[in-house]
Amino acid sequence: MRPLRPWLRSLGTSLRALFVLTLLTGVLYTAAVLGLGQALLPAAANGSLLRDDAGDVIGSRLLGQSFTDAEGAPLPEWFQSRPSAAGDGYDGGASSGSNLGPENPDLIAAIEQRRADIAAFEGVDPSEVPVDALTTSASGLDPHISAAYALLQAPRVAEARDLDPERVVALVESMIEPRALGFIGQERVTVVSLNLALEQLD
Repeated sequence: MRPLRPWLRSLGTSLRALFVLTLLTGVLYTAAVLGLGQALLPAAANGSLLRDDAGDVIGSRLLGQSFTDAEGAPLPEWFQSRPSAAGDGYDGGASSGSNLGPENPDLIAAIEQRRADIAAFEGVDPSEVPVDALTTSASGLDPHISAAYALLQAPRVAEARDLDPERVVALVESMIEPRALGFIGQERVTVVSLNLALEQLD
């Protein structure tokens, strides 16, 4: 029978190491990262939340939203987001793309239907509808649309709100975000932020 003393000594050493590492990596490190985030980038650390004039949270700059009625029809007085395949649309609990290949007949049919619907809604030729208005993002939660899609919607939004179209175009142009690092991706607009700013024009 082996003596228990060496085994107990090893167990004690292991438990002390577990305690120290848990304290360092589970408590102190977490507290340090949280503190730095709150001190240096509080908005980002708290989810980049957007608030209305009353201070109520209405969304996040990081997550897209639908601007539709109860039946899912787009509301003409708002800029529209790109399509979403996440649940019923922009569902954070069901983040996903369509997972359909580029030659899938269902995807092709859906894109052509969106092209026709958006062209009719915006009063433009179908060839003018940008690609991001027709396809879903990989996450289904992308808050951005291209600058081209935002500008395409400006006349319709201006008419629905009885605003000067030039003011709405100027608003869109002021909200355009540049390419990341100057060359990655494309110029884009955060739809929720744009619609929040749009309310200030009324």
